[in-house]
Amino acid sequence: MITDKLLLTFLIALIVIIFLMLFRVLKGPTVFDRLNGLGVIGTDTIVVLILLGFLEKRVNMYVDIAISYGILGFISLVVIAKYFEGKGDVKP
Repeated sequence: MITDKLLLTFLIALIVIIFLMLFRVLKGPTVFDRLNGLGVIGTDTIVVLILLGFLEKRVNMYVDIAISYGILGFISLVVIAKYFEGKGDVKP
């Protein structure tokens, strides 16, 4: 079906973007670039989970997992940002 091929194409594109952002997280010139990369990876992972749910026809299960992952990702980004704020040094 064409919808499955389209979803699979989006899924592959998002996985490529995740790997590109992983490079940004590891080699980013500043801490802010690294935090931004982590945020994009978290958001793209949520979208990948929902696309997998559509492909497997089990959207309800994958939406619950995506919501849990989103909450944990948000909390972890806030904790990391607070750590760097308290540290005072934002250079890599």
